[in-house]
Amino acid sequence: MMKTATKWDASEYLETEEDMAAYLNAALEDGDTSVIAAALGDIARAKGMTQLSKETGITRDGLYKALSPTGNPSFDTVQKVVRAFGLKIGVIASA
Repeated sequence: MMKTATKWDASEYLETEEDMAAYLNAALEDGDTSVIAAALGDIARAKGMTQLSKETGITRDGLYKALSPTGNPSFDTVQKVVRAFGLKIGVIASA
């Protein structure tokens, strides 16, 4: 009997701002820019790309491209997207 696997999609589990903040913080701690872009994309899909496009003034296609694992979003795009999520980017001193 052959078993089939379904693709796991993080966006299906990001329900609250706290979930989104924890997920994005984990990606930022990883430090890999492709992981960070992918996490932003997952959160964007959880929130809804159409609504995010309206809130940021960035086209849906532009968001999908910038927030993919191979995307390279500008800092301005990251700021707009994070603000639209209801989150803030902060900096803490490393130990």
